[in-house]
Amino acid sequence: MLKYINIVFVCLLFSCSNNSNKQENLMQITWTNSIANIIHSNCTPCHRPNQSGPFNLLSYSDAVKKAKLIKFVTQTGYMPPWPADANYTHFVGERILNDSIKLLIKKWVDEGCKYGDSLITINPPEFNEFSNYRKPDLIIKLKEAVKIKGNGTDAFYIIKFPYQIDKDTIVDFVEFVPQQRKLVHHVNGHLVSYDENRKFNYQNGVQINVDETKNLLSVYKEMNIPYIDNLEPQFPTLTPNTVYYLPGYLPPNYPDEVGGFRLKKNGMFLLNNIHYGPSSKDCEDSSYLNVFYRKTPIKRAIKETQLGTFGVSKIEPAFFIEPNVIKTFTTQLTLTQDISLLSVNPHMHLIGKSFWAFAYLGKDTIPLIKINKWDFKWQYYYTFINPLKIPKNYTIKVIGTFDNTKQNPNNPFTPPKLITNGNGVESMKTTEEMFQFIFTYMPYKNGDENISLEN
Repeated sequence: MLKYINIVFVCLLFSCSNNSNKQENLMQITWTNSIANIIHSNCTPCHRPNQSGPFNLLSYSDAVKKAKLIKFVTQTGYMPPWPADANYTHFVGERILNDSIKLLIKKWVDEGCKYGDSLITINPPEFNEFSNYRKPDLIIKLKEAVKIKGNGTDAFYIIKFPYQIDKDTIVDFVEFVPQQRKLVHHVNGHLVSYDENRKFNYQNGVQINVDETKNLLSVYKEMNIPYIDNLEPQFPTLTPNTVYYLPGYLPPNYPDEVGGFRLKKNGMFLLNNIHYGPSSKDCEDSSYLNVFYRKTPIKRAIKETQLGTFGVSKIEPAFFIEPNVIKTFTTQLTLTQDISLLSVNPHMHLIGKSFWAFAYLGKDTIPLIKINKWDFKWQYYYTFINPLKIPKNYTIKVIGTFDNTKQNPNNPFTPPKLITNGNGVESMKTTEEMFQFIFTYMPYKNGDENISLEN
């Protein structure tokens, strides 16, 4: 419907001018006949209370106050944020304004931001207050807030979110909801599941570990993660990578035949790494988890692989970015089976410049993703519209370029200095660098190309 309206208005814009006053009024671009729909569809999901947008765009008055800014950021393509090159590949939920919509916005602002029919009241869309999706089936909160020191340095914590439910079930996906949105940089978390026939005490013990120097085993014991019956195995079952977060990230919401994992009645989500960026003042964070159940059995479990930093493939050349240079690196992996690629997640830090990934065999190339201008603030898990078949023996190749010059306004150092991937957790600091390509997939089955991942 929106596409049809846009076509009509663009046609009207260039129609003959010898119309009656009534017809001229119909030609006006107004809030009620087009702009409200554009703003509510493309801007309001982020520009509303408790979301990432720095101001609200819910009402006509909100839009009028920011009209010149809206015109500038939409005409330049800065907003809505969508780093991936849409001329290279398409993904679910692309946030791109076509030229006709940009023209509507420009004319609306230039002509005085007219409201339109005064008898029409347009309400903003309704959003779930606690989630970007539907009402969650389970909300897991911390017993105490995370205390963040205002010392201007990165902080890395291990945090457990214990839960107990009535019976075992199946989870569709988990949504991490950051409370300190400007500070939470990334989250990696696993599901820890307990056998109800064993003895455990996971509800007690330390919830938040703030000491990076401690031995990991001693940290887990302080957090009461192991069983307490002195039997083997000592540790409960772990399902990796069930919680994930980066700025701009939303967990993929796959159709019923794809994904899902089992949730035992006793367990916890263990955020083995939650990274807070530097803060200039002491504050607290009360982020929480939304858990969404699946009503159907698991049919196609998904897998995840990571290339580059901390991954299964080597970065070439060695990952050192000398000062005052623009340097390009590659990493690649040859597949040993046919796969159905579901989503991809490129990851770099502040001096990232561009990112490109594709699969190839000989002269045959399958485009995956291209980001011509890297933006640290927006890092998505890009989900393909349909699973993308990558045949066995194809090589996934990733090319990343980094700009460590003083001309890069995002360079964290003045003057520029040597930047590396650090040592262990050091690489996760925003002032260090990472070069990663994470992707989710299923072993390929005939007909996977016809599955719609738009849910």
